[in-house]
Amino acid sequence: MKTSSLVSVAAVAGVSALLLAACSSGGSGGETGSAEAASRACVILPDAASSPRWENNDRPYLEDGLAAAGFETDIQNAQGDTNKYATIADQQLSKGCGVMLLVDYNGAGAAVAEKAKAEGIPVIAYDRPIEGADYYVSFDNAEVGRLEGQSIVDGLAAAGKDPKTAVVVYMGGDPADGNAKMFHDGAVEVMEAAGIKPAAEPPGVWDGEKSATNFEQALTSLGGKVDAVWVANDTNAAGVITILDKNGLVVPVSGQDASIAGLQNVLLGKQTATVYKPIKLEADAAVDLATKLLGGETPTADQELEDGTPYIAVTPQLVGPDKVKDVVDAGDADASELCQGEVAAKCTEFGIQ
Repeated sequence: MKTSSLVSVAAVAGVSALLLAACSSGGSGGETGSAEAASRACVILPDAASSPRWENNDRPYLEDGLAAAGFETDIQNAQGDTNKYATIADQQLSKGCGVMLLVDYNGAGAAVAEKAKAEGIPVIAYDRPIEGADYYVSFDNAEVGRLEGQSIVDGLAAAGKDPKTAVVVYMGGDPADGNAKMFHDGAVEVMEAAGIKPAAEPPGVWDGEKSATNFEQALTSLGGKVDAVWVANDTNAAGVITILDKNGLVVPVSGQDASIAGLQNVLLGKQTATVYKPIKLEADAAVDLATKLLGGETPTADQELEDGTPYIAVTPQLVGPDKVKDVVDAGDADASELCQGEVAAKCTEFGIQ
């Protein structure tokens, strides 16, 4: 990933050509309803299982933001099915789209991006990179990893463990998700600098139950000894924590998404921290980009991916127990849902209402 203050001339020229084509053809709407098609924002979400964010956060933020910007919105969820992803895209394209905003699922976004661009429709890859997209809008994923890695380093220090000799297991995300490598590389950058080496590294997944199984097998191979677990997100961390609980172990565990389960584990001391990604900021950045593209403006980008795709990177935040209240106050976690059972006392301790 390279840093860039402005979108490359080639990228701008490519998008300009797309916009001219979209204006002349109205996307896939042809001569009929071209103005209507140009005002439609077509969005495909990946699933509801890998993280609760897609339906609970991204959908309403994108729907509200795009509607406020004057778009007619068509937001659908592929529910973890690449065939359904393709079918949704074909249906959307047949009605016409002014812009497509895609969250990739197991590579399905690339074929859709190719079809959309062939029809003169600009494509925004949202949260996950997609080959052939015109822009990528996400959080600074390498920084997400760095924050996770730092939480492991700090957790080991607090436990009085030497990072050079600590037994640390790495539990990454699904390699089919382009972000997973960025999370991993960012975390490794920080952990390796502290002298940490992975004692075990099972195959990456975005699945809490599979993470639990994979971690249990790794723990068994290590004779039941572990000093910390780098985990790429809260859903996977929850699976890891079930195995730690089962074995009476409490060690530093990382995560991201500031999910309810993740925040509860942070408050209970079972997860060292979670990386909070204020999703409204990401959604707002995508809406702003879509509006500028169709308004004929030249958007700027913070960075670019290795393939040269302009990358608008939003800043993430690390949340420990004392910062959970910030997530609640921002409206990204419901206190009544969060402060259940044994967590209620912790909510009182940290002033969460």
